[in-house]
Amino acid sequence: MPEFSTIIWVGIGLLGGYVLWKTGIGFLRSMTTPLPPPPPAGELRKINVRYRCAVCGLELRVQMAPDEDPPPPRHCLEDMDIVAPLYD
Repeated sequence: MPEFSTIIWVGIGLLGGYVLWKTGIGFLRSMTTPLPPPPPAGELRKINVRYRCAVCGLELRVQMAPDEDPPPPRHCLEDMDIVAPLYD
């Protein structure tokens, strides 16, 4: 007859295997679910805002956003600065 500790370790191993199996199946199912539908056409607003990263100098132009004053994007772990347009 096997020892009591062996039975405990086999039970823990089976429980761990079951948890890993269910976690893996959950991850696979989450990757196969379809993406949510895009927002209706009227929800995005046309804007023209330019941002510049203060750390590396990358410039970015945002043309559409859900609101007229969107929060600045982040680059190099910092918020980007708004750049005034030269010719408008």
